[in-house]
Amino acid sequence: MVNEKYEKQANRRRAERAEMVRIVAEEARDTADWLGKEAFDRKVLDALMAVPRHAFVPPLEAAAAYENRPLPIGEWQTISQPFIVAAMTDQAEVDETSRVLEVGTGCGYQAAVLAALGAEVYTVEALPGLAEAAAERLARLGYDKVHCRQGDGAKGWPKAAPFDAILVTAAAKTLPRNLLDQLAPGGRMIVPLEAEGGTPAPAHWLHPEQVLMRIHKAEDGSHSERILLPVAFVPLIKPPKTAKR
Repeated sequence: MVNEKYEKQANRRRAERAEMVRIVAEEARDTADWLGKEAFDRKVLDALMAVPRHAFVPPLEAAAAYENRPLPIGEWQTISQPFIVAAMTDQAEVDETSRVLEVGTGCGYQAAVLAALGAEVYTVEALPGLAEAAAERLARLGYDKVHCRQGDGAKGWPKAAPFDAILVTAAAKTLPRNLLDQLAPGGRMIVPLEAEGGTPAPAHWLHPEQVLMRIHKAEDGSHSERILLPVAFVPLIKPPKTAKR
């Protein structure tokens, strides 16, 4: 009876996850003009299907785990909307050969999606409680290619650089230069910026407070910027003064 109950629950969650992926794929088609492509890479959608999002949210939010929206995870932070996770991952062009830096571990969901693509992931979280919980969760779920530490994400992870891709999951006021320096030539950085701090958003976006940017670093060290989407992220923060760096 216990096994039957567990199997039914697992099947229900797989069905919910499949519906989430369907909705994300549909939204990708709807935003094709902004993102510059009509569909996400199938491997990105497969990674979303493989990662149990319900395992990354608080118990009180588990019933909404596969809804296409952000959810609170404590300490005034959120797990990102699945569509945004997919969009950032897709634009980062990650595969099994990639070394990826994530700034803002949160609950660990974005890191798990990157790892599901086979990437070696280095993730930094400013808040000690979230950093510890995410590291434990990722280890328990078997994501052994994710390396976690608590610290100032804006400083990156110099000892592990250079990175083929960098994903910043919190909004910065301006492009973090430390992170750009740690991006390998040919690498991609996906980062939300406060609109007034980066490239002006198109007028028809009606004054978005933040825009998601794709930064490409050329072989000569120069970089280009492209606006992807209007977004709403929690701000990039520094660690508490009492936390270990």
